[in-house]
Amino acid sequence: MILLEVGNLDGLVIIFVSIMVIPPIILTIIGFSIRKNYKKGALVLYILAAIYLLIGLGICGAIS
Repeated sequence: MILLEVGNLDGLVIIFVSIMVIPPIILTIIGFSIRKNYKKGALVLYILAAIYLLIGLGICGAIS
């Protein structure tokens, strides 16, 4: 737990950024993988990824 020392909060920033960015990337990859068979399902995943990224960058970006 050296990353979360009192004077060094770089680990906390890395955790926030990963929470903001990684889930939309995963949703987009899943959307691309199911795009051939389920076009509407892929579109829903793209929209969810965009909304998650927009809200994540807005709220978590304001916190950190």
